[in-house]
Amino acid sequence: MNKIKLITPNQRFGFCLVSIAPIRKEASDVSEIVSQLLFGEPVEVQEYGRPWVKIQSFLDGYEGYVDSKHLLPLTQKELKKWNDDRIYLDIPFIQLQTPWGNQLISKGSLIGEGQNFKIGNFKFKYPENKIETSKSLWNHALDYLNSPYLWGGKSLFGIDCSGFTQAVFRLQNINLPRDAYQQEELGEEIKFSEAALGDLAFFTNKTGEVIHVGIVGEQAKIIHASGRVRIDELKENGIWNDEMELYSHSLKSLKRFF
Repeated sequence: MNKIKLITPNQRFGFCLVSIAPIRKEASDVSEIVSQLLFGEPVEVQEYGRPWVKIQSFLDGYEGYVDSKHLLPLTQKELKKWNDDRIYLDIPFIQLQTPWGNQLISKGSLIGEGQNFKIGNFKFKYPENKIETSKSLWNHALDYLNSPYLWGGKSLFGIDCSGFTQAVFRLQNINLPRDAYQQEELGEEIKFSEAALGDLAFFTNKTGEVIHVGIVGEQAKIIHASGRVRIDELKENGIWNDEMELYSHSLKSLKRFF
């Protein structure tokens, strides 16, 4: 197993080396998780510390603190090449061969187009025939079904509502912002009667803030992360949760992105 050198104070760029790295609001283990990095995600280092570094993701601009042991360095040239070469893993899991041993990574992680690929000077390999290119948005969404809700989560191991929509839409080459209220600012607004498979539905709390989002399916269904990733009925009033026999969320708007 090869020795690896972690990011140092004079290095501005890096990528996530672990399967999932929490992004925290403050530089502390007890600070809330506001988002996550998945394997291969490139970052800019804004402030260096040990163990905490403040980073900004190149994918969605999200900022926060991560453990420096979760990052490996990239030069600016290597960063550009990786941003040009990377693709999203579009099956639930693969076992990746890394310089530090085998590592399980989940859907939405970043990998190279070839079975053998490099991120900077680091070499990786994944099994043959493990990339699907023709899966529909809805089928990608179904891969997350019953994943537990996790505030700030972005993976099959735990995900929140906007992390779920962001992850699914990335697999359709649409890079949405991280939070539900940011996503709601984009897209073409449509009427409820026009809602179709793949539209996004946004929901508010009692003060009118956008606090939830889900993906519209066929036959008045919606798939969304609430307790777990689940499929419920979408009505003009909001989401009808048949298990609880109540409206769990109040509908604000519907947006189209295709």
